[in-house]
Amino acid sequence: VQLQASGGGLVQAGGSLRLSCVASGRTFSDYTFGWFRQAPGQEREFVAAIRWSGGTTRYADAMRGRFTISKDTAKKTVYLQMNSLRPEDTAIYTCAAAPRLIWSNFGVASLYPDWGPGTLVTVSS
Repeated sequence: VQLQASGGGLVQAGGSLRLSCVASGRTFSDYTFGWFRQAPGQEREFVAAIRWSGGTTRYADAMRGRFTISKDTAKKTVYLQMNSLRPEDTAIYTCAAAPRLIWSNFGVASLYPDWGPGTLVTVSS
């Protein structure tokens, strides 16, 4: 699966952004798609995940209630709607995909074999 993320940019604290991740290459019925982020000097962290079949979602605790992951099957696109952004949300956001991922492992980055280039989100205070 090839992935291409977009939608990053500069936003003020409290603002919103929507990231998009367009997938191509095959059918995704057995795939899980995830968003991860990495801030400067920090390790990569899990943000949100969605199962392509059924649309079940999971979020990191810090993002729950502010971020929403969704998908558009026809457009083969996964979205990350980010509201109430904070300066600490500043990071490079990357989408990833994994076939036949055991759902309890949704937050384990090393189990996602397919990654796209990241998109930078900068939140100013």
